[in-house]
Amino acid sequence: MARASLMSSLISSIIDAPTKWLGGGGSATTAERLIEQCQRLISSAGEASGVALAQDVLASYAALDQDYHLEFFTRLATDFDPAPDQVLQAANRFAADNSPQTLKTLMATVEPKRRSLLRKLNQAPGGTEALVHMREALLPLLRDHPELKRVDADFEFLFNAWFNRGFLVLYAIDWSFPANVLEKLLEYEAVHEIQSWDDLKSRVQPQDRRCFAFFPPAMPDEPLIFVQVALMKTMPAAIDEVFDPDREEVTAEQATAAVFYSITNCQVGLRGVSFGNFLIKQVASDLSRELPGLKTFCTLSPVPGFGKWARQDKAATAAVTRLETIQKTPDWQGDKVLLAEARSLLEPLAARYLLREQRSDGQPIDPVARFHLGNGAILDRLNPVGNLSARGLDEALGLMVNYRYDLSKVEENHEAYVNDGVVTASKPISDLAK
Repeated sequence: MARASLMSSLISSIIDAPTKWLGGGGSATTAERLIEQCQRLISSAGEASGVALAQDVLASYAALDQDYHLEFFTRLATDFDPAPDQVLQAANRFAADNSPQTLKTLMATVEPKRRSLLRKLNQAPGGTEALVHMREALLPLLRDHPELKRVDADFEFLFNAWFNRGFLVLYAIDWSFPANVLEKLLEYEAVHEIQSWDDLKSRVQPQDRRCFAFFPPAMPDEPLIFVQVALMKTMPAAIDEVFDPDREEVTAEQATAAVFYSITNCQVGLRGVSFGNFLIKQVASDLSRELPGLKTFCTLSPVPGFGKWARQDKAATAAVTRLETIQKTPDWQGDKVLLAEARSLLEPLAARYLLREQRSDGQPIDPVARFHLGNGAILDRLNPVGNLSARGLDEALGLMVNYRYDLSKVEENHEAYVNDGVVTASKPISDLAK
């Protein structure tokens, strides 16, 4: 025991050693110096000294002025690439002798040194979270500096491995959770802003409200993505039905519909790493076991790009002009004639937008549609008065959509969408798009 304790103390002393031990000293103020530290880290062989060097690099990056970020990432792109001549030689050797050893050599030669650097940085305490924030700083630079995409590709490659579903933990979040975690929900919620602690409490404490989130073990206080669920008797047609403060709470026995009304990705630095499809399927599976009376799993989803598209589409000008005139009429939604007219104007446009308007890769232009359809959901119902708030009218002319998850057909729908681009929609919506 004494020998083990002595060894632990020795390792700790190395890790906690002053940076002067390692040729550093002081905070890095230039990208050049930070790159030198990165090169020393890649060259290090000792495990404990490597962790100390990684801490040193991360501390220097944290102290790096934002004006030096571009230079730092540019040096990562140029100085840590594989050597083309060495790659060609390794490829030729593998082509001549495709043995396990030549394959191993080829793979090691092709892999950028950046990945080795990122792996070593990840070994430092708090390294994972620091790297997520590092990529968050990189992403805004990609548009004007496409040469940095090779750096981003390495981040995304490693993050997809490190944040694999098998390494994530699903928690049902309620009001008893630590305040620092609940505060993250307040901070990150992007679909329906949480106005206050009381508002948050109303979303996680009642018996007919649930919240689930994925957490990685390396970032135990940082949710990656969370979904808010309303247990209801029927599929809602408007967000006010979900947030009605005077509603009578639905008991577990009464609930027949689980409504995913808000899904929020929390970490900008993890863009491109998919969690939502696993989260919804896992939550639906867990809820179906807990509440066997649930028959419907659906969303009440925004359509964030619809308003802008409709206002710019020349063929829709007359319909949009008339629709916005109706929506400015006091209490129009209570007038059956105006409501019917608004529906007749809005629904065909919405069906065309969701089913016919596509990106260059053949997928729907609406990001929420791509997400749910890619998960195997059915485009089930259009709701013309789904969200009549100022934001709802601006973003989507009041439209919200129900995507329905038929658990027996989710995989079939997913395969049809991914392999053949088939969008599964209800007959009324399909008919509107013809």
